Amino acid sequence: MKVSTRAEYGLRALIDLANHFGEGPVQSGDIAERQGLPEPYLNQLMTSLRRAGLVSSKRGPTGGHILARRPEEINLREAFDVLEGSTSPWWCVETDDPDCIYAAGCSLRPVWHAINGAVAQVLSGMSLADITKARQPAGRV
Repeated sequence: MKVSTRAEYGLRALIDLANHFGEGPVQSGDIAERQGLPEPYLNQLMTSLRRAGLVSSKRGPTGGHILARRPEEINLREAFDVLEGSTSPWWCVETDDPDCIYAAGCSLRPVWHAINGAVAQVLSGMSLADITKARQPAGRV
């Protein structure tokens, strides 16, 4: 499974917010600098995360972003679904009746389902709080 830049950057931003949870709003520029992310793209991601109810935002000089819930209450699956849309390793896993000439006797579809289930289980079982203690890249706080 490949993870898009959108998902990687969005998860890094959420981890940054989790690391600063309880300290007040965090400005996009600070997140971008700490995480090595392009700020204009980060702003787009923050809009998506805000619309999904994972982040709250406040405008103005004392504004910024905060997690909408405690880091323990946001699992990675929820965030990943907003950012990536699907964990499916192959399109046929996303439907009960795939339009595919191999569907009737496909030997690979159960493999794709198993992979999808394993990924979903890992992401659902980990919260932002679980990974905030993970090491950050050198030179970034």
